[in-house]
Amino acid sequence: MGFCLINHVAVAALHAVEALGVERVAIVDFDVHHGNGTEVMVAGHAGIRFWSSFQHPFYPYSGVPPLAENCVGLPLAAGSDGEAFRSVWAPVLADMMRWSPQLILVSAGFDAHVRDPLGSLALTQEDFAWMGMQLAEVADRAGAPLVSALEGGYDLDALCESVEAYLRAQL
Repeated sequence: MGFCLINHVAVAALHAVEALGVERVAIVDFDVHHGNGTEVMVAGHAGIRFWSSFQHPFYPYSGVPPLAENCVGLPLAAGSDGEAFRSVWAPVLADMMRWSPQLILVSAGFDAHVRDPLGSLALTQEDFAWMGMQLAEVADRAGAPLVSALEGGYDLDALCESVEAYLRAQL
């Protein structure tokens, strides 16, 4: 619907399951927009679980309710800060750890940053660092590769700071 012409993360997840025999793929999507394209592609697929946090209501006005049981929408009200972000993700990350994915794919959108002009969420680079650290811990405990694809961020300084914090937290 205008942001992703090719949904690389969904294509990778489907390829991992269908061609490589991976049984459990986790897709994590944090962004100001709901990952509607990913959800459409993986909805109902038993080997893939999809979690997406996003500003709601906001374009593309999807994610609530989810399309299938393997998809979870984590809507955040405009103005939501890191505390709200962490509170919706903490139980998801615990569930993901119990599920023990064999591959974790991340649609990493940094346009939820407080300085980003596109949306109205109020995350900071510290929140993205927290997410990076949490995902690295899940991947480490599960023995799963963690692959992130950059998907958004329109304030270039905030984008640079956020990506750096997210990646450094995984070291």
